[in-house]
Amino acid sequence: MTEQTPVTDRRFPLITDEALDELRGRIGRPFRPPVPHVTEATTDSIRHWALGIGDANPLYVDPAYAATTRHGGLVAPGTFLYAFDRVVSGYVGGLPGVHAMFAGTDWNWKRPIRVGDRIAAEPALKELKDLKSTFSGRSIKQTYQVTFTNQDGELVCVADSWCIRTQRDIARERATRETVVPKTWTADEIAEVAAQYAAQRPRGGEVRYWEDVQAGEVLPPLLKGPSTVTSFVCFTQGWGSLYVKAHAQAFDMFREHPALGIPNDLCIPEPPERVHWDNALARAVGVPAAYDYGPERVSWLGHLMTDWIGDDGFLKRLNVQVRKHNILGDLTTCRGTVTRTWREDDEHLVEVAVEGRNQRDEVTAIGTAVAALPSRG
Repeated sequence: MTEQTPVTDRRFPLITDEALDELRGRIGRPFRPPVPHVTEATTDSIRHWALGIGDANPLYVDPAYAATTRHGGLVAPGTFLYAFDRVVSGYVGGLPGVHAMFAGTDWNWKRPIRVGDRIAAEPALKELKDLKSTFSGRSIKQTYQVTFTNQDGELVCVADSWCIRTQRDIARERATRETVVPKTWTADEIAEVAAQYAAQRPRGGEVRYWEDVQAGEVLPPLLKGPSTVTSFVCFTQGWGSLYVKAHAQAFDMFREHPALGIPNDLCIPEPPERVHWDNALARAVGVPAAYDYGPERVSWLGHLMTDWIGDDGFLKRLNVQVRKHNILGDLTTCRGTVTRTWREDDEHLVEVAVEGRNQRDEVTAIGTAVAALPSRG
């Protein structure tokens, strides 16, 4: 077997004007997206998604409970749509060999997702923005818009989702200037995390009325983590991942997209997605350790909101930017603060500023959520 360059020493392609021009030609043009992980909302697929993001709300996982609510049966968290389309989850085309880091989604939901819904996604490249980055020199913000419709042709959601394309070699060289060491937790700290988890619960059937909400109200915090490879695997069981394939299907993928086959330390090609469990490849792209999936963190902030809203509210919008890597060992605390309330088109709306913050007190995700609540009127 021919000896291959270790991943930590391998040189990767840079962003070029020629490659960007080719990619710009795809803006607005329809294309066939990769096969989704889920095409129908079933009792099982909804449960797998909910538990994959750590959300055991009985509205999503207990059919008997859900039947007693105004929904009359199980519904799904809105972020479940990540499992219906790989593009909204961070799959990008063009710029082969240039790393893609998921950076956020702006979800706009129109109706709940119910058991039996068959949902199709139609993605299109929306925008390319040239950026200057302290992380990797030149970088590109690549945004797609994805429209989701159900089996009746009804609009379920429109979402803009974006990745930042970064130059791996420059990011690796610059990353040596600052070292973040994954946290080692004490037994007492883990016991405190466990106690906080034990106290977390959704609002459930206790109605939160719009009239009772005031600007400045602080939502109960929601813990996620500490992050482990196991927790990342748990998320992929519900979500499906981007490039995780095995056996003949993996080699078919590498044949069609050669830049996806990055040799591991045994010289076997594996996809760049292994930055989520392979510390060596994570360091090769400029991150100090393996890190979580961005859609996972967006979904955590959705969980924060739906726990607070209760069974009778509806999360209409969730716009979240992923700001920093959430590496192995990190504990994320999700928080929210009501910023305003208003009425529009017979709906009673609440806006909440949301964020995820780690144990180093760094904001790793930030955004805005809008919920419709029932009114006493």
